[in-house]
Amino acid sequence: MDEFLARALAGGLALAVVAGPFGCFVVWRRMAYFGDTLAHAALLGVVLGALLDLDFGIGIAALSLTLALAVGLMQRRRDLASDTVLGILSHGALALGLVVLSLMQDARINVMGWLLGDILSLDWFDVAVMWGGGAVLLAALAVLWRSLVAITIDEDLAAVEGHAVERARLGLMVLVALVVAAAMKVVGILLVTALLVVPAATARRFARTPEQMAALAVLVGAAAVVLGLGASWRFDTPSGPSVVVAALGVFLASRAVPGRG
Repeated sequence: MDEFLARALAGGLALAVVAGPFGCFVVWRRMAYFGDTLAHAALLGVVLGALLDLDFGIGIAALSLTLALAVGLMQRRRDLASDTVLGILSHGALALGLVVLSLMQDARINVMGWLLGDILSLDWFDVAVMWGGGAVLLAALAVLWRSLVAITIDEDLAAVEGHAVERARLGLMVLVALVVAAAMKVVGILLVTALLVVPAATARRFARTPEQMAALAVLVGAAAVVLGLGASWRFDTPSGPSVVVAALGVFLASRAVPGRG
């Protein structure tokens, strides 16, 4: 195996391990539009990184965190629906990023690479950061797990039972924002939400408990990474989209297998 393919596989598996459990909450709490909002706004993070001479990943992470906090605060307003808030931030940030990018004549930004992902360009430092950062994100999720499951079932009942509802909700948004930022280089802006949603949706039919669903989502995501990279290598197709297509294939195949509903 060529070394660049080994790096891509290691990085893709790191993302699958992290995206699986978080994708379950994205599916349970119907946060796919929130993920899309972060993904669309990522281009502005790339542009800000170029303007401030920062690593693009840092720019994306900073903007994603800012948007997550903004969404959490704006959702407290009763005069704006959640989808309205997300629509304003999503398209506003994307449009601003495109406008600023058009004014940066000397900027060298591989827009297609960020749109579709560039997993084959990962180096071992990127892989180490993904595994290390992923471990931190999963540890934070483990701390919030019981509260998040409780508020997913019923927020009022969770509050009565003593769970910090607002803290758990905002914490999930921040953690998902970081997962989305980490996934950009692997599958790109256009496809990042799919890697969160599709494995979790596939696992949902076969799981008896939330923990089982999270574990199955990790396995589905890992299978998608292996199959997608293999197809990309064999047929010379874009690697990021190939991973998502593989996840879609596993999802469609799962529909033919008897599940729990």
